[in-house]
Amino acid sequence: MSVFVVLVLVAAVVVVGLLALAVTGRGGFAAPLADPVRLLPPVLLPPDPSAADVDRLRFSPGLRGYRMDQVDEALQVLSVALAERDAEIARLRSRHGVISGTARNPE
Repeated sequence: MSVFVVLVLVAAVVVVGLLALAVTGRGGFAAPLADPVRLLPPVLLPPDPSAADVDRLRFSPGLRGYRMDQVDEALQVLSVALAERDAEIARLRSRHGVISGTARNPE
């Protein structure tokens, strides 16, 4: 009787393992899981983002966190915007004689 119980338990473990492989798409049983359906459109950054735009920034959830393509795009927009602002600040400081963020004393 105990041999029968052991065989049933082994068969159950094998079936559960095969189902796990089928659900995850490994082992050639099925295609991998698709990305979840987006309920709301993502709120990404405009080309010239402000602090309020960054506060409103939302990414669609993905299978293992946020969608990497959306995060990469938002970081690229922020990088370009910050580089342009840094260049503009440097240009204005050099034009008006401001060094290291300190203005000349008017007295």
